[in-house]
Amino acid sequence: MRPEAILVVVCVGALGVLLAAEYRRLRWLKVVAKVSASAAFVTLGALRWAPGDTCGAWIVLGLVLSAGGDLALVLPKGLPAGMGLFLGAHLAYLAAWHALLPVGGWSWGVLAPLVLVAALVVRWLWPRLGRLRWAVAAYVTVITLMVWGALSVWRAGVGPSGGWIAAGAVLFWLSDLAVARNRFVREAFVNRAVGLPVYYAAQLVLALVVGTGGTLR
Repeated sequence: MRPEAILVVVCVGALGVLLAAEYRRLRWLKVVAKVSASAAFVTLGALRWAPGDTCGAWIVLGLVLSAGGDLALVLPKGLPAGMGLFLGAHLAYLAAWHALLPVGGWSWGVLAPLVLVAALVVRWLWPRLGRLRWAVAAYVTVITLMVWGALSVWRAGVGPSGGWIAAGAVLFWLSDLAVARNRFVREAFVNRAVGLPVYYAAQLVLALVVGTGGTLR
C-alpha cells in the first residue's frame, strides 16, 4: 500500500476512534485520536508537496494551522486560540486559491449568494455569541471569502483539481457550521457525529489537491 493510502486509512481510523471517544466522553482518547488524525492529513499534504508549488505550500500551511486549531479546541478554554488558528488556516487556503487564480478573476456572481448565507448564519448566532460576536463575524467573513475563491477557481476551470478544491472548501465551511452549533446553540453528540467526518473529509481532500499540478500564476 502506498504511503498516501496508508495516511488516509490512518486518518479515517483515527476519526472512528475520535467519534467513539466523543460519545463516551473519554478526553484522553479524544486527544490521542485528534493528534493522530490531524498528523495524518498534515503529513499527507507535506508528502505531496514539491518545491515551486506555491498553491501547495499555502495548502500545507493551512493544514498545519488546522491541526493546531484541532488541538486548541480540546482544551477547556481553547476556543479563542482555536478560532485564531483556524482563521489563519482559512487565510492560507485563500492565498492558495489566489495563487491559482488572482482575486481580480474571482466571480462576483458566486460571491452574492455566499454573502447572503453568511449573513443568515451570523444573524442566527448573534444573540448567543456574547463577547465573541465580532470575532465570530470576522471569522465568518474570512471563511466566506475562502469559499468564494475556491468556487471561483472551480468555475474558471483553472487546473485539473478545481472541483476538489471547491468540495474541500465547502466541506470545511459545513464542518465549521457544526462546530458553531455545538459551541453556541446546543451541545450534542450529533453535532460532532456530523461535523467531524465532514471536517476530516475536507482536510483530506485539500491535502490530496497538493501536487495535482494546478496552473500556478
